[in-house]
Amino acid sequence: MFMLLSALTALAEDPPSAPLSAYDHGVAALAEKDAGAAIGHFQTCIAEPDSPQLLDCHWEIGWAYWLTGDWMTVVEHWTVVQQTEPDRSGLSTYLSQARDNLSLQELLAQGRANAERTFVSTAPDGATVRMRAVGDMMIGTDFPAGHLPPQGGATIFAGVSDWLTDADLTFGNLEGPLCDSGRTSKCKPDAKPGSCYAFRTPASYIQHYVDAGFDMVSTANNHAGDFGEVCRLETERLLDDAGIAHSGRPGDIASVEHDGLKIAMIGFHTSQSCHYVNDHETAVALVSSLSATHDIVIVSFHGGAEGSRAIHTPRGQETFYGENRGDLRTFTHLVVDAGADLVLGHGPHVLRGMEVYSDRLIAYSLGNFATYSRFNLTGNSGLGVVLDVTLDKTGRFVSGQLLPTIQEGEGFPVQDAQARAVDLIRTLTQQDFPEHGVQVAQDGTLAE
Repeated sequence: MFMLLSALTALAEDPPSAPLSAYDHGVAALAEKDAGAAIGHFQTCIAEPDSPQLLDCHWEIGWAYWLTGDWMTVVEHWTVVQQTEPDRSGLSTYLSQARDNLSLQELLAQGRANAERTFVSTAPDGATVRMRAVGDMMIGTDFPAGHLPPQGGATIFAGVSDWLTDADLTFGNLEGPLCDSGRTSKCKPDAKPGSCYAFRTPASYIQHYVDAGFDMVSTANNHAGDFGEVCRLETERLLDDAGIAHSGRPGDIASVEHDGLKIAMIGFHTSQSCHYVNDHETAVALVSSLSATHDIVIVSFHGGAEGSRAIHTPRGQETFYGENRGDLRTFTHLVVDAGADLVLGHGPHVLRGMEVYSDRLIAYSLGNFATYSRFNLTGNSGLGVVLDVTLDKTGRFVSGQLLPTIQEGEGFPVQDAQARAVDLIRTLTQQDFPEHGVQVAQDGTLAE
């Protein structure tokens, strides 16, 4: 009798839990990244129109289809959510990204259908393009307060301006938006100092990039959306008005012309808010499509682990704080095979080695170039380079040179008389690419 009473008491204190709903099973499958199982459970939930979790099932099934890259279905389900709950946290941002990716898929399909069988260059014989390229640039942020350079940043490029303007085309990676509005959800009010980084450079600073001679920039990086979609689009508008070509958001591709040469630049990043460096199939399709209509295709990527210990280019996938930062050796070779003629890497915030693959130059990281105040600039992190490279009309690497820089004070790039970047890139290239590494002379000139 005592055992029976104890059992009854236990049941009263701890009643059997309710069976899991289709929604609960779907969430569990999604947590395991089992998209197929998650989709099945959420479809069961959605088939019950009176379900109290109906809207949540539409939201979560969108994430399951996100994993599979089925952007049309993502948009369909999240549009249902938008019609009933337009202020749902994250909906506006991620629905916009899904629509961008859907537009990119449609653009690829349309381009494939309308493309000529072959592309015949109209550039004159002997035409070349001489580029100068740099890595990460963030020339001041008003968030948090106190991180803008003196004189409104007017002298930020003064120490390297002659190197930047001496080129047919000048390229850099623009870290963070140029904008005076927007809101950030990236950094919480109680975030510890140094634990979170959200950048917003005043819109007026666009003139500094114009005056420095920049012709094209990548906006494919982890800071492009720091202040929301409104600032991301404002940045693109400012660049357009300034005549600076840009690429980053899915479907956003730079296209310019020089000396009769049609030149495209496409930026990739380790997030699907940009052209996605981990989606090799789509990357190959994009580059192949651009190669069919341009003489020269430049691929920029923001990937790889970060920090002073990330100077080597490993084989296989890199991770950083649990995020897949790309299998960069595989990615770069695939895009070159698809038609890329120059590959420019950035993201680790340090310099990395360079190789020549199929007569095409690949720079795995151009390091920090002009990163004011909010960046660690000690040791190798303060070294940068202006990469000078000449390509012929077929995109073949003809010649090049490394122009070494270092950041002084809180982040003013200047020419480095000690040429530390040249020695570092030479050593890393020899160690990481012993068979196909570019040859680096003492004066920084490059050869296959």
